Amino acid sequence: MTPAALIFDCDGTLVDTMPGHFRAWTEALVRYGLVLPEARFYALGGVPTRDIIALLSREAGLHVDIKEVAALKEALTEHHLASPSPIPEVVAIAAAARGRLPMAVATGSLRALADRALRAIEIRDWFSALVAAEDVTRPKPSPDTYLLAAELLKVDPRRCRAFEDTDLGLESARAAGMEAIDIRLLRRGGR
Repeated sequence: MTPAALIFDCDGTLVDTMPGHFRAWTEALVRYGLVLPEARFYALGGVPTRDIIALLSREAGLHVDIKEVAALKEALTEHHLASPSPIPEVVAIAAAARGRLPMAVATGSLRALADRALRAIEIRDWFSALVAAEDVTRPKPSPDTYLLAAELLKVDPRRCRAFEDTDLGLESARAAGMEAIDIRLLRRGGR
């Protein structure tokens, strides 16, 4: 398929922020008696912070103030993501399409964090739309984040190519009817 638009996840796809996010999660959760193993952290990529906290607290049988834990996690994230770096293979794809195809970012992160990360690697102005956690009610793996991005670009979702780094994100893009590219394969030299 020749795409009419490109839509990118942010964290772990365009910007190498995942290690910083994991450090922030670990530091925040330990204060509340909660644990998020690294493998599970990556498996939950794209799920909003509040949903992960609710899930972990239910599983641990603990009652925590979700807003309080989320605020701490986001503050720690800002600290750990002071200077993120681009993911070269994916940024090169966006650079090649810049000015030729409409492009958007569809992320499970908060808008402020995604915007800051994209500005830090100097590519925020490449994207005419940014759909973040606060823009949808049903996060990834629901298709809503990707569907809204396509709507903002005014492109049929079936004519969009999405780039993701997690299984949940890929599921979300496919559920939206998009061609989904697993950037983990691109980074290893495949497709």
